[in-house]
Amino acid sequence: MNTRNLLIGTLCLGAAILAGLPFLLSTGLLNAAIQMLIAALFASAFNVVCGQAGMLSFGHAAYFGVGAFATVHAMNALGGTGIVPTPLLPLAGALGGLVVGVIAGWFSTQRTGTYFAMITLAIAELLHSIAPHIKTVFGGEAGVSSMRMPSLGLTFGSTTEVYYLALVWVLASLGLLYLYTRTPLGRLALGLRENRHRLAFLGYDTHKLSVLVFTVSAMFSGIAGGLQVINNEAANYVLFESTLSAAAVLNTYIGGVGTFLGPALGAALMTFFGYAVSDLTQSWLLYQGILFVVVMMFMPQGLAGLFSGTAMLWRRFGVLRLLPLMASFVAATALLAGGTAFVVEALRRLFSRDYRAMLGADPSAPWPAIPLYGVDWAPGAISTWLVPVVLLGVGGALAYVARRWLQGLLDEREGGASLASVASTASPNVTATAPATVSAKESA
Repeated sequence: MNTRNLLIGTLCLGAAILAGLPFLLSTGLLNAAIQMLIAALFASAFNVVCGQAGMLSFGHAAYFGVGAFATVHAMNALGGTGIVPTPLLPLAGALGGLVVGVIAGWFSTQRTGTYFAMITLAIAELLHSIAPHIKTVFGGEAGVSSMRMPSLGLTFGSTTEVYYLALVWVLASLGLLYLYTRTPLGRLALGLRENRHRLAFLGYDTHKLSVLVFTVSAMFSGIAGGLQVINNEAANYVLFESTLSAAAVLNTYIGGVGTFLGPALGAALMTFFGYAVSDLTQSWLLYQGILFVVVMMFMPQGLAGLFSGTAMLWRRFGVLRLLPLMASFVAATALLAGGTAFVVEALRRLFSRDYRAMLGADPSAPWPAIPLYGVDWAPGAISTWLVPVVLLGVGGALAYVARRWLQGLLDEREGGASLASVASTASPNVTATAPATVSAKESA
């Protein structure tokens, strides 16, 4: 079986698994799955601007929020019956994102680089600041609420029906985004990222191209915002907050900014990470930041690059030869994660307000034990802090040995190929053929 057939089979299997989730998950987890789908679409829309065109936007929450408010007003129109049937409501979000994307894109793409990023951030902050004061549109502090109306024989009153609606829209949107990457505009977007001056020299209007790419991204971001409103039946001005824009950036880079499905993968995993870990610890945002730093330092191609690189190594060296190496990396990751979690949770409990209250008024009294992982740890005992030191030390040493082992295999097979080169060549970038479009015209 060739790589293309394997990829198609994997995608079909993934779609089948997503279709069967309502029969496997509880209502709460199914609602989390809806949020994962919405985050995946939002990250993929953001990747159109950032990953493919090389324009880092810090304010993409603006188009997500505009799409959300456009959808909620479409739901409330005509006495609450809605302008269009419930399954078509995300079209209102797409229209809202499209209109605002054209206007904001025309202004922001007048500049590039850092200036472009700051303009996008300023536009989002402007909407966030004025939204509470325009109550007729944004509903003030309370926001705007609505209700899903029955349509096509469905009530849309259950989480399962909303999940399937979101799934259809997300899969259709991802399919359209992939087709967009195969169009001349999608291929020229990579030229904007690689060499904007060459495109201008060849006669292309780079500003017009940038506006078109930005508008496509804003339109699909509006669809994601519309799905968010259909799920929550409400929209609030907090949708314009910078935290949502930052989440899109983090999810995209963690998943793999240079790949098509990487941002969707990163957004889905990080959304699930937030749901799972936020119930266990108050420091889950710190763990998210640590994960982002680790990915940027050691896996610049993101999680998608990690998976594709592992698949390439398996094809080159065989599963049996790489199995001990993979086990070493997994063990090192588990040890490092355990040591980091021990330090973070121990320090959080040690300096928390509740723990200081336990000390009482007598400063000479012995410090109470720290309950962690079902064990009471004495904060003044050396053995308590030896645990994370040993975990981090052994995990770091094991990771170093595994990395040198892997580099030795690459030196043996490739004559000195680096780990970064393997990851970059393995990344499934769907726009990899884009430079051919530019080069062909240049040669002509």
